[in-house]
Formats: sequence, C-alpha cells, structure tokens
Amino acid sequence: MLASAVVAACSSSGGTNGSSPDGSSGDDGGTTSDASLEGGPAADGSGADAGGHDGTVGGEGGIVDAGGDSAIPGWTLTWSDEFGGADGSPVDPTKWTHDVGGSGWGNQEREYYTDGAQNAVQQGGYLVITATPNGASQYSCWYGTCLYTSARLKTQGLFSQAYGRFETRAQMPFGKGLWPAFWMLGANIDTVNWPACGEVDILETIGTDITTNHGSLHAPNYNPTGTYPLPNGAKYSDAFHTFAAEWEPGVVRFYVDDVLYETRTSGETDAGGTWEFDHPFFLLLNVAVGGQWPGDPDSTTTFPQTLKVDWVRVYAKNGGGGDP
Repeated sequence: MLASAVVAACSSSGGTNGSSPDGSSGDDGGTTSDASLEGGPAADGSGADAGGHDGTVGGEGGIVDAGGDSAIPGWTLTWSDEFGGADGSPVDPTKWTHDVGGSGWGNQEREYYTDGAQNAVQQGGYLVITATPNGASQYSCWYGTCLYTSARLKTQGLFSQAYGRFETRAQMPFGKGLWPAFWMLGANIDTVNWPACGEVDILETIGTDITTNHGSLHAPNYNPTGTYPLPNGAKYSDAFHTFAAEWEPGVVRFYVDDVLYETRTSGETDAGGTWEFDHPFFLLLNVAVGGQWPGDPDSTTTFPQTLKVDWVRVYAKNGGGGDP
C-alpha cells in the first residue's frame, strides 16, 4: 500500500511509484521480479483449506500454507496477535489503533475507514475486516457521500521493530476494486514523511488478479516489486496462506507459504534511490475499496467482502536483529 496518506502527517499523494495507495504493484522506474527468479511456486499447489485452524494441508490442491506453529527454529517471537478475543469484539487496543476517514488516502480510494468494531471484529479465532456498502451513506468521502466502509488497523505508537521476520496467515477478499494488504511503514513517518520513512508491502492482492501476491519496497526513487502467482491457478480467496518478509541489515526477502520468491538488497537501489530500511517499522492491515491501482468496483463485484486474518507474528533472529 502506498504510504502517501496512511497518517495525517504524511501529505504526499502518489509518491514516486505512481500506482497504488499503499505501495502496491506498478512501479515507476523500479525493478520487478516474479516467483521464477527465486525458486518459484511449490509444485503441490495450494487448494482449499482442510478446515483445521493450523491449515497446513488442504484437499486436492495439496499444501495450503506454512502452518500455524508459532515456534520457528532460529527465531524468537517478539510480538503477536492470535485474535482469540470474544466473537464480535474489537481488536485489542493495546496492540492496534485505527486510521479513520474517507480522504482517498492518496490513491482516490472509495472506502471510509471506521473505528471500533463496525468493520473489524474478532470472530471464531480470526480478525475479520469487512468491506461493505452497508452504512456508508452516513459518512462523507472526498468524492461526496461515501459508497463503502472498511477498516485499516496499525500498530503505530504501540509496536515497531527493526529487522526480523514479519508474517501473517490470511484469506483474501475478491472482486473488482478489492485491495487487501499487510504492510509496514517506517516509525519515523511523522518527522520525515513518505516515502523517506520507507515502506514494505508483504501481502497485497487485487480482486481482479486474485491468483497473484505482490511484494514491494518503497523509498525515494526506489520502488521494486515482485510477484508470486499461486500454482495451478489457485486463488488467494479460496484458502488461507502465510505471507512473510525476513528483514536483515541490507536485505529484505519475501515469502508465500515459506517459498522465497523475491530478494531485495541495498546494493540494487535505482539511480538516485535510497535504502530506507535501517530503522523500526510499524505494522498495518487494511482492505481498500477502489483506487488508482485496482479500479473501482463494478456490477461484477459482490459485497460484503472480508479479509480473514488468523494471526500476525513478529520475530527477532536469534543472535541478531532488533532495533539498530
């Protein structure tokens, strides 16, 4: 997601990547990679979730995702949310805050982000973020009466970390105009603004290309993007998958279901570009509706649509990592 309007202090709209509101795909002068460059998709595919909450194995499609075990050899868990609150309850306010409003968020998005439990609740051990037209007309958006509501959560002011493994297990919404994301912004955004704060997009799909995840970095004059298409034409909306980034000094690696599909290093920045990934970042989860990249919903889009999140976890690498 483009960070250009993620927080009020960040007034840039569009930045240098010229594509999406949360730093998504099409880059402006950056480089692009795909799964074939870093090992490619697993041959087993990713079929439907078998129904177990750890979701390690699916039906006919084979491997669904990397599983639900929070213990990873070589890493120490430093922060997590398993979304185990009472059904219908809002997110834990000690872990998440809300961005609120219908300003377009730098990308001409159509949703109004609400607070509380209106569009983001804990349900059945999941976080469920709902994008819907229901109740939207009571709000004013940049284009007039709002058409949709949704939610955007962040850990800004509550948690940030430099370096480590940042991951989520989630199932995507689908349909034209739907744009879910799990991403990170530099915690210094209030002082240096975007894109100087840096941005890491770990999970990012659009509803009209629901077979592909986009992993991206954004910094001044540096906007590389890689993609991971699921094997056998499987859709991210049909099952849970695990999305992760492993970040060390000078390098960020992107994974889907533990398949490495993209690696970015400080030595590859574009001419005039800078590497802004050497300080703490905070987390964001949201579902945008419409905007410059996915386009607006049309008659083929059905509502409500939900992003279901099983968990979010952050790790520090044993013997290294942590705030610089």
